Amino acid sequence: MLYTFEIYPLLLALTTAGLAGVVGSFALMKRMSLAGDVMSHVALPGLAIAVLFRVHPLWGGAAALLLGSLLIWQIERRTTVMSDSAIGVVFAAALALGALLLQTQEELIDALFGGFSTVTLSGLILGLLAIGLALIIMYRLRGHLLLGLFSPELAHSSGVRVDRVNLIYFLVFSLTILLGLQFLGAILVGALIIVPAAVGRQLTHTLGNFLIVSALAGMISVGLGFFLSAVYHLALGPTIVVVASVLFGLSLFKKKE
Repeated sequence: MLYTFEIYPLLLALTTAGLAGVVGSFALMKRMSLAGDVMSHVALPGLAIAVLFRVHPLWGGAAALLLGSLLIWQIERRTTVMSDSAIGVVFAAALALGALLLQTQEELIDALFGGFSTVTLSGLILGLLAIGLALIIMYRLRGHLLLGLFSPELAHSSGVRVDRVNLIYFLVFSLTILLGLQFLGAILVGALIIVPAAVGRQLTHTLGNFLIVSALAGMISVGLGFFLSAVYHLALGPTIVVVASVLFGLSLFKKKE
């Protein structure tokens, strides 16, 4: 028996998952393990406002994520609040506001689990270009991110502008969430950033392998999720999260050396 998939959403989901694995790896190292889930909910007010004004929801989500990233960056930069605490504060406000503005259950389900639109060819090309740019940025900034993470003083003395590096990372983080919102939804995007990265951390010992395995774990989760949802007529989002969680469970059988 043959099972058919919509190729554009599948390709965009697979590549987004690869980027999410890379971004999530640095999130774990920065102790932002809940950031994916939290930041995805930051998009809710923007999605709600876009729906109310009959604008494409992704435009509202993009605006909300941009503002949320800038706000978190400023809180972390100007106060003694750590990233996870700053993200938590923004999350609580965004979730409450989004719940107030999304007045129907159908709108809330679309925002949380996706379903706003299909992926067109132009949307796929634009998404792939954005993903490629994000991966190039992460590759070029990887050393600065690590240096700023483990030794901010040494980073400053070496001429690394830690504040700017953190801002760029937050923006790439938000872009990753935005790329998956229309078909993965707010809940799934958060899980896809953190769970595959947790698999990579469990199975590897070097940064390069960590990033590669995390990206592959995300792509395997999405690929199997698409297949299982088509074969057994399951909801796509929860299926992908379950597959990723199973991979993490299996990774626990590997003993740390």
